[in-house]
Formats: sequence, C-alpha cells, structure tokens
Amino acid sequence: MTKRIGIHLGTAGGPSTAVERAREIGANTFQIFSSSPRMWKSPKVDPVQAARLKTLREQFDIGPLVIHTSYLVNVCSQNEEVRQKSIAAFRGEIERALQLGAEFLVLHPGSWKGLTREDGLRLAAESITESIDGLPWQGTGFHILIENTAGAEFSLGGSFEQVAELVERLRPTAPMGVCLDTCHTHVAGYDLVSPEGYEATVQQIEATMGLAAVRVWHCNDAKAARGSKLDRHENIGQGTIGIEPFRWLLNDARFAHSAFIAETPVDEPGDDERNVRVLKSLVEH
Repeated sequence: MTKRIGIHLGTAGGPSTAVERAREIGANTFQIFSSSPRMWKSPKVDPVQAARLKTLREQFDIGPLVIHTSYLVNVCSQNEEVRQKSIAAFRGEIERALQLGAEFLVLHPGSWKGLTREDGLRLAAESITESIDGLPWQGTGFHILIENTAGAEFSLGGSFEQVAELVERLRPTAPMGVCLDTCHTHVAGYDLVSPEGYEATVQQIEATMGLAAVRVWHCNDAKAARGSKLDRHENIGQGTIGIEPFRWLLNDARFAHSAFIAETPVDEPGDDERNVRVLKSLVEH
C-alpha cells in the first residue's frame, strides 16, 4: 500500500484546486477547510467544483480527502446559543464533506469551561449525534475523526482516554475514528521523543482507543516544550520533537493504514512542499 503523505492546503479558486496543488508538491493526500474556519455562515458547495474535485482525485490517485472543522464549533459549550450554532455549523460541515466525497472530517471536541468534564463529554456526544442525525453517510466510507488536543485547561480531548471515551459513546450512532496530532500529543505531556517513550505512547494509544481507530496523523513539530500545553506548530524536524520520531511514526507498521498530513507553518514560499518532501524522505522502502 502506498504511504499517504500530504499537507493542509488552501482552496482559493475552489476546493478542486487543492488537488492540483497537492499533485504539484508531491502529496498524495491532503486536508482543507470546506469554508472559512472563522465564520459561522458558509456558502453552498458548487456541484461543478465537487465533481471536478472527485474526477481529479481519481485521476491522480490522491486521497483520502480530510476536511478540518471550523474553529468556531464548540460541541460541548456551556452556552446553549453557542452549542446550538455549533450543532448547525457541524451539520453543515458533514453535509459539505459528503458532497465533496471526503473520507474524513476532523473535529476538535471543544471546551467544557463552566461545566464538569463529564458534562462536557455528554454534551459533545449529544451535539455530534444531533448534527449527523438523518444525513446519508451510510455506505460512503465517511468518518468523523475526534482529534486529541494540547491539554489546555477545560479543553476536551487532552488525554487519549477522553478521546477514546467520546468515540466509544458515539460509535453506536455515528461513523467514528481518531486523528492524532504529534504536536498536541507532545505538548500534552506524552513522550514521542525517546525510543522507549514513543513505544510507551503507542501502547497507550492501543490500550485506550485502539490502533485501528487512528485514521489520520497530523504531523507537526512543536515550538513549545513537552508538557507545556502550548499548541504552536513548527516545521518538521525544526522543533522540540525533532526528526527521528517522525521517522519512527512513518515506518511503524501499526499505522500502515493511517494517512500522514502536515499542518506546518508557511513562513516562506515553498514551505508546504518542503515539509511534504521531508516527510516522504523519512519513509524506508
């Protein structure tokens, strides 16, 4: 099976342009936003763009397509108005993902500030269930992926156990999986950097959510120290994680089924291509 390595790309000119950009930079998978990540209202999907995106993906064998949910969505908000807006917005995210033929939709579980963690988990599960209710996802291969977070106070998903618990609650009603972020994992306090720490972390993933559930890895180096809970992404090999853990991860047969997608900074033109190239260079054939 060909290793799936890519990066988050912009969609100026329409989402189908991201397929062409992915091919240009040597990526065979990619992630996009399906609308502005900082606005509640979203335009409808252009059917011409959706058809072109699917045709180009098939032509160039680029996939899976991963969509990242808007940053505004907080499915466990204590504010009922915000939670209802989040449910509506997330439903729109699912609808657009299905129209574009995306395999995965990544969601940050949100902030439970003002509640207990248990109430946060319950509200998140209820909100996601309501968002997907009645939508035609069966048989499409589509999955919602819960992403682990950097572990900030009140942030749901800062531990593998929390991610696993939310996925387990939702499994009976929605197509679920997991997206793990290397930067979030590192700054939340898990050890990816030492060989024995990496192995212990993988064992924890297996014991909580199960390795098969991890459909996507967000490959990001970290600007901040391990355990700092500061979510600041860095170019691959230039941060506090370093290059070797990415080599271990990309060649770990236990994640042969996963896609590896960078969300690294673009400080200079060509940074996206450079990060894809670095990740590809670490794969041992």
